[in-house]
Amino acid sequence: MIAIIGLIVGVVLGIVVQPDVPVVLQPYLPIAVVAALDTLAGGLRASLDGAFDAHVFITSFLFNVLIAAFLVFLGDQLGVGAQLSTAVIVVLGIRIFSNAAAIRRLLFRS
Repeated sequence: MIAIIGLIVGVVLGIVVQPDVPVVLQPYLPIAVVAALDTLAGGLRASLDGAFDAHVFITSFLFNVLIAAFLVFLGDQLGVGAQLSTAVIVVLGIRIFSNAAAIRRLLFRS
């Protein structure tokens, strides 16, 4: 329940304050959001499986976002930023859809 309240407060604050993302961080934001969504889908799946652990969820969330941002940074440094960003999005997208399929199976028993 605390997580849902935190999410609602965060969304409301984001809408009211409308923070500007610094230009230097803008390439990393979409990748970080997709990495966060991947972790959230994995957490929901683990919760439905009865195997949710808050410590694992928080560390996975932080590490997924940091690793995804690092890969984008590394791609920028190597001059292949767009290609590496696309690869990260594809991998995380596959994981999100795999988790979504597992969640659907668990919820609808199909």
